[in-house]
Amino acid sequence: MGKGPGLYTDIGKKARDLLYKDYQTDQKFTLTTSSPTGVVITSAATKKGDIFLTDVNTQIKNRNVTTDIKVETGANLFTTITVDEPAPGLKAIFNFRVPDQRSGKVELQYLHDYAGISTSIGLTAYPIVNFSGVVGSNVLALGTDLSFDTKTGNFTKCNAGLSFSNADLIASLALNGKGDSLSASYYHIVNPLTNTAVGAEVTHSFSSNENTITVGTQHALDPLTMVKARVNNAGKASALIQHEWRPKSLITISGEVDTKSIDKSAKVGLALALKP
Repeated sequence: MGKGPGLYTDIGKKARDLLYKDYQTDQKFTLTTSSPTGVVITSAATKKGDIFLTDVNTQIKNRNVTTDIKVETGANLFTTITVDEPAPGLKAIFNFRVPDQRSGKVELQYLHDYAGISTSIGLTAYPIVNFSGVVGSNVLALGTDLSFDTKTGNFTKCNAGLSFSNADLIASLALNGKGDSLSASYYHIVNPLTNTAVGAEVTHSFSSNENTITVGTQHALDPLTMVKARVNNAGKASALIQHEWRPKSLITISGEVDTKSIDKSAKVGLALALKP
């Protein structure tokens, strides 16, 4: 476990990564190269049905300043500048998108042994202000996540979360959607030697009175090969196998089947990430 409670996005992250990370039904290819001067270029191509999307991301590091420039299909340009630790525990992030002049945003993150704070504000005449804060320790943490629209004078987001962690178990509880939904997640390490873990997430919507339940597991067949599986109460079952065939180069094959509609064909996804 890390030192301090982390940021609000860390609440329930282990369970979310177990249940949702790397699952996909698209075909994706990613190539990352780096130069002797430290410039890292990542090119990605994704096929979603009949749609083909591409993007190129260039990352430049200069001491504690990291600049990411991403060009997507349609000539959209995303730029993110991150200044790491201009003061102890502080991180400053500035990002904007071209040609959208209203997309500029400044974010500050601060990590302390007993608190984690993230706040951002849009660079417009009537910006949206975001604030999230967590207090506690790496064992027990309580936090909130808020967004306020200065133009309408309304809160557009109001969430709260609680997390409990020990050596092999992480449990969290979150109230989202301005109190409309309640989510509980659980992550348990069964065997650290084989990276075997189980997890579950239960979400209840008060407005629709519906429950969503997802359970999953992961297991390392060997130090380079990981398998994962999950199923939810809607009858959708997914599985994947991920192999690191060379350092930081991964191939992931995933599939999804609707057990309540066996007549429908299974969805298969393939992701190939190369880093020479």
